[in-house]
Amino acid sequence: MNTLRAPVNKIIPFSNVDGPGNRTAIFFQGCPFNCLFCHNPETIHLCQSCGVCVKSCPAEALSFDHEAVAWDSGKCVGCDTCIRVCPRDASPKIRWMTVEDVLREVRRAAPYIEGITTSGGECTLQNEFLIALFTEVKKLGKTCLIDSNGSFNFEADPRVLEVSEGVMLDVKAVRQEWSDKLISHPREMILHNLDYLLSVGKLYEVRTIIFPGCDRENGETVRYVAERIQDRCFYKLIRYRPYGVREKYQKLLGEEETDAAYAERFAALARALGAKKAYVV
Repeated sequence: MNTLRAPVNKIIPFSNVDGPGNRTAIFFQGCPFNCLFCHNPETIHLCQSCGVCVKSCPAEALSFDHEAVAWDSGKCVGCDTCIRVCPRDASPKIRWMTVEDVLREVRRAAPYIEGITTSGGECTLQNEFLIALFTEVKKLGKTCLIDSNGSFNFEADPRVLEVSEGVMLDVKAVRQEWSDKLISHPREMILHNLDYLLSVGKLYEVRTIIFPGCDRENGETVRYVAERIQDRCFYKLIRYRPYGVREKYQKLLGEEETDAAYAERFAALARALGAKKAYVV
């Protein structure tokens, strides 16, 4: 019996925005990035049981169990007060699940889905778990996709690619200064993964955030990606939206939503450079 366990933030049984067809999306806890524009920052760190959320929970769904914060899902009303007051960008509502635990939820949805997509946080932090999970999901006749920020070296350890259809890769910035500002992380591995995944036919989609008024930065990234991917995969250009972004970072990035027509300019650029499957969301 597989005894691997991984921290799962949430599982969405049916999603039509996480890859082709209807899919079960599994969000793992933990991420090595700290993106300014992150819409789910509560997935970045693991809970350290400081207790701030226990005192703040209006439904008394949180308590201490052997000095660790315990979450009672039956009492929880989903108000997310615990997430708002957390000083660490974490969540006390994660579940440490085995492969069989996750499979049990996948099987419930299996008649109605094409496959699963693992996300986060950053799901490749749980690489051994993914390999074991995908191996079992394949036996159900379902497809497996990885939603990744590109921090994992797929070339150095390609085992997870062998049991998956491919990767949906974030390429947030090409110029190092822009990458430093956005994600506080070197971009070399991300760009290496872009080329490697293309070379082995495992790149399903690339995603880039389009920020309002950032003509140079948006253009540099779109041009770099488009010239490489051509028509070999989808290129999703995502309009920046401030909703859900941490307030302290909204001030750095601005509170303006990217205009659809502005974003479409960069999609048109991508298509002109050969990335025929570029589109805006």
